[in-house]
Amino acid sequence: MKAWTVALIVLAGCAGYDGRTLAPGRSTGAEVERLMGPAADKRAGPDGETVLWFPRLPYGRVSYAARIGKDDKLIAIEQRLTPENMQQLKPGVSRESDVRDLLGPPNRVDWFERKQVNAWTYQAQGIQPQLIVVELSKDGVMRAAYMFNDPSMMSLDGPE
Repeated sequence: MKAWTVALIVLAGCAGYDGRTLAPGRSTGAEVERLMGPAADKRAGPDGETVLWFPRLPYGRVSYAARIGKDDKLIAIEQRLTPENMQQLKPGVSRESDVRDLLGPPNRVDWFERKQVNAWTYQAQGIQPQLIVVELSKDGVMRAAYMFNDPSMMSLDGPE
């Protein structure tokens, strides 16, 4: 009996993981946060939208952006760590705000003195390669972006 109770609690805790039970056009911003938990970041979007960020899994390997309209209704929930979003970023043109708007908050930020850049690291899941690194100079301009296979996700037989 206790095992069933624990299993139900675990399943209930996972129900809001990706927001799939939320209804665009009906669910409110408060309902999104109640189901998915507190947003890791909130950013202004186009046309009065607010984008709530929900990085998931260990190291934020999935980063959901919940777009909330100016009427406080959910527009969509999107997984943003994708090769398509990476292709939208342009070295020398894209800015720090563009990177954060497209990919969300990074898993980690490291300063590289010799190159004079901050490296924003995102660890993704479900795409190959799984490690995204975006380099930003002090003036906030993206200088380079890379995608690598994440060594922590590799087995001796290749990617897991």
